Amino acid sequence: MRMNRRILFASLLVAGVLPFLPARAAKDDLQQKVDAIFKGVTQPNDPGLAVLVLKNGQTVFEKGYGAAELRTDAKINDKTNFRLASFTKQFTAMAIMLLVHDGKLRYDETLTDVFPDFPAYGKNITIRNLLTHTSGLPEYEDLMDATEKVKGPTWTPEKQIQDDEVLELLKKEKAGKFAQGTSWAYSNSGYVLLGLIVAKVSGLTYGEFLHQRIFVPLRLNHTVAFQKGKNEVVNRAFGHTKEGNLFKETDQSSTSATLGDGGIYSNLKDLAFWDKALREHTLLSEKEMRPALTPVRLNDGSQTCWPKETGDDPKAAPRHVEYGFGWFLDPYQGHERSYHDGETMGFRTTIQRFAEGQWTIIVLCNRTDLNPETLAYKVADLCWRESDSSSHSATGTARLPQIKTVIPGIAHFAASPCPSRSSVTNTSQ
Repeated sequence: MRMNRRILFASLLVAGVLPFLPARAAKDDLQQKVDAIFKGVTQPNDPGLAVLVLKNGQTVFEKGYGAAELRTDAKINDKTNFRLASFTKQFTAMAIMLLVHDGKLRYDETLTDVFPDFPAYGKNITIRNLLTHTSGLPEYEDLMDATEKVKGPTWTPEKQIQDDEVLELLKKEKAGKFAQGTSWAYSNSGYVLLGLIVAKVSGLTYGEFLHQRIFVPLRLNHTVAFQKGKNEVVNRAFGHTKEGNLFKETDQSSTSATLGDGGIYSNLKDLAFWDKALREHTLLSEKEMRPALTPVRLNDGSQTCWPKETGDDPKAAPRHVEYGFGWFLDPYQGHERSYHDGETMGFRTTIQRFAEGQWTIIVLCNRTDLNPETLAYKVADLCWRESDSSSHSATGTARLPQIKTVIPGIAHFAASPCPSRSSVTNTSQ
């Protein structure tokens, strides 16, 4: 009788464990394949990168490679804080949306509503225009260059331009690059102003508002809007540039102090909580988030396009672009996604959120010779192949035709011709 009970217990144990073995083996195999993508791109003592892969909010892969900085050779891990650069813009957009939620701001308010002394060319530029890069504002880096041609060197990595100086430069202009809503041009100026608007409307600094309304509620405990001399970045990665076979620390530039367009530092651990909040609509309802995930259209209803650049083939078709509030929304190989890249002195970053399989891929680099977006695509392609393989193995049948899944709230429109606006220049992200 005792033997029969043992046999029965063993049988039940095996029956309970066996179904999980293939899933565990598949996860281990995927982790090894993801690791193989990254382990060859950097050396342990060189600047490197941090990688996070989530599926349905669960961590599938998380690892740091290389050194956060070369003076102490501190290694990169899930708590290493990288400068996000333009990855920051989704946080700035969220701050604006929270103020709209609070009833303190409207998307149709204009620059002159918020800043009464702003020149007349801002009287029709709305908060929505700033969020979607359809404002036509001059690019502040161009205005810096023009100023220095007249006055000589004005800003340096030690004496960086501040947000209020950007506003003053824009106030000196008489006109924008184009009338609001008639074209699209990526605008760091717009997001610097959005950061200033967050401060003015909330009565807090930009960093204080984000800390109180986003970072603390979501447990982003070590994420910070960095201001030199006012706060510190713990576990900080420093940016680097490769020159020949050597790396040079290139962590700050004359524009590194602006906030709303790229001033946040964060890490994999905190960004996993950020992804969870977006997935679960922790800060805003799905309805409230919908404008952020709906591609903007121009005043005439046409689709937005990247501006023509010097040297582009004038006969080439314009490149379409889909942008919401702080998120690019262009599909990748037919897969719906919301994403943003960041590029600044010493750093390259990306967040890629895909609807199919609910995958999120985050790559943060503290060196400029790596392309995190390309690396993220390799991971995405691998994840889908592995998912297809697992599905086929589990069913023993061929995969059914793919039904496109849409991220809740994202709306896509049929492509329409982009107007040619050769006078508009593209700015880097």
